[in-house]
Amino acid sequence: MPEKLLPHHHTDEYDIESLKETLEKTDFQAVADVFRQLGDCSRVQIFWLLCHCEECVTNISVLMGMTSPAVSHHLKLLKASGLITSRREGKEVYYKAADNIQSQSLHLIIEKIMEITCPEE
Repeated sequence: MPEKLLPHHHTDEYDIESLKETLEKTDFQAVADVFRQLGDCSRVQIFWLLCHCEECVTNISVLMGMTSPAVSHHLKLLKASGLITSRREGKEVYYKAADNIQSQSLHLIIEKIMEITCPEE
């Protein structure tokens, strides 16, 4: 008879050993790090904005009603988490949402939770 992994055995509907193995082998820290970045309302707004346009710090600051240093701080954190990317054109740096599954998924989650739709592009 196989060893029981849980003190209370309620069902045979799932493979508890497989679930336990996945929990032990998978690094969930990356997911926690991404969601930690979105724990700030301003970062969520900046991220959502950059899902729809590519903008510089100055324009983001005006749209957000924040100082450029405050926006730069949020952009640095979002970029470090891989949610946004940047490109330099002369002296100006432009930011936009990264083209990856994490950014696309978070964009969809934000819009579903907030019950908002993307502006026409």
